[in-house]
Amino acid sequence: MTAVVTISAAFGAGGSAIGPAVAEHLGVPFVDRAIPYTVAADIGCSLEEALAHDDRTEHGLGRILADAARLPNVTLGGMDVHLPQRGVVPEEEFVRHTEQVIREVADRGEGAVILGRAAQVVLAGHPGTLHVRLDGPRKRRIARVRETMELSAQEAEHLLTENDRARTAYVKHFYRTDPADPGLYHLVIDSTRLAAAACVDMVVRAAHAIS
Repeated sequence: MTAVVTISAAFGAGGSAIGPAVAEHLGVPFVDRAIPYTVAADIGCSLEEALAHDDRTEHGLGRILADAARLPNVTLGGMDVHLPQRGVVPEEEFVRHTEQVIREVADRGEGAVILGRAAQVVLAGHPGTLHVRLDGPRKRRIARVRETMELSAQEAEHLLTENDRARTAYVKHFYRTDPADPGLYHLVIDSTRLAAAACVDMVVRAAHAIS
């Protein structure tokens, strides 16, 4: 069975570049943008609505949860997170269908690289699955965002803060865990200090070794 690799990447850690490169080296699909398309088809909603609830998009569900994190008397680790009403389909429905898509991809036995969407939690214990975390010191991630997106230091720091909060909120609210917890992963890499090619090589080697 070809390995399935889940990649959880902090903002500025290079997940959108390393993920596809790992998939290419392994000869398996890179599953990212296809997820909201499939969820939209399954639920029968528009792609725009599915993207509005996807944690990998600029204004996705993570952004809503990030807004909730700023409200008083809110605990992201518990049941009392306030979710503003959006659309007709509940947020939980989108998450449930996202989980279904992730499990279907993993069960095909053809391998895949799945970026984000708490796949490391959804597929915890799934045979032949490697869970990877890409992270790095905040200052180095800000510097990378500033360089790659041609932003000022202040703009890069603000964008990173917002995205970190959003992605953490998504996992904490729905799965009661912190995506930065190393116990969720087989391999944790500081991808701000290593060249992307070296990170790809480590993940590929680990994927071949996973049992």
